[in-house]
Amino acid sequence: MAAVTRTLAGKVALITGASSGIGAATAILFSKLGASLALTGRQQGNLDKIAEECAKNAPEKPLLICADLAKDDDVKKIVDETIKRYGKLHILVNNAGILELGSIENTSMEQFDRINNINVRAMYQLTMLLTHHLVASQGNIINVSSVNGIRSFPGVLAYNMSKASVDQFTRCVALELAPKQVRCNAVNPGVTISNLQLRGGLDQEAYAAFLERSKQTHALGRPGQADEVARAIAFLASDDASFITGATLPVDGGRHAMCPR
Repeated sequence: MAAVTRTLAGKVALITGASSGIGAATAILFSKLGASLALTGRQQGNLDKIAEECAKNAPEKPLLICADLAKDDDVKKIVDETIKRYGKLHILVNNAGILELGSIENTSMEQFDRINNINVRAMYQLTMLLTHHLVASQGNIINVSSVNGIRSFPGVLAYNMSKASVDQFTRCVALELAPKQVRCNAVNPGVTISNLQLRGGLDQEAYAAFLERSKQTHALGRPGQADEVARAIAFLASDDASFITGATLPVDGGRHAMCPR
């Protein structure tokens, strides 16, 4: 097997939602690419497992910060502990997100606030608090959005709205920070095998049917894998993407290009 090119060597990266799914896959890949890592999530046990995987690829164990992004003090803790450990930041991966089912007829305001507090408000706050560090390093930001941000689907209204906000946030921040040589991009995954839908309200039977239907709703005939999204994130984080900013990159097996016939 060919050696992995350490394209992120010397870089410090903070990844939110790193205890499972896309965040965990990104953490493991970044460790192979040479990055020093700060990982945050709500499940300490899961973070520990991911850290063990990352430690196999690098001599330095990742910094682990168990935190709830819905709490302002926890967001500030993430910033403080990351900078205390490393003194700098090159890459911010805003991955943490939640999904809940619901339409305009039955999505409560509590649901709406819960989804937007994690998917939008926390992303805004964390990025704002870290911007001057990213300016200092001429670093970059990758936001994990969704195909739901660029296409409309019924039954997940608040989630769709939150991801559309993430895409606009990405473009605006890209333009605001471009003069300071900080890039900001997003990836827009399609259905990706993780626990997102199960945590969002689907039971095992409904989730199995959802994945089966993904064979028809994605042009490539299957759902995606977390490591496929992680590779797109790693590309955008690297110098290979040095002239890309303000992009929302579908990683969705072609779903964004499909329409009923």
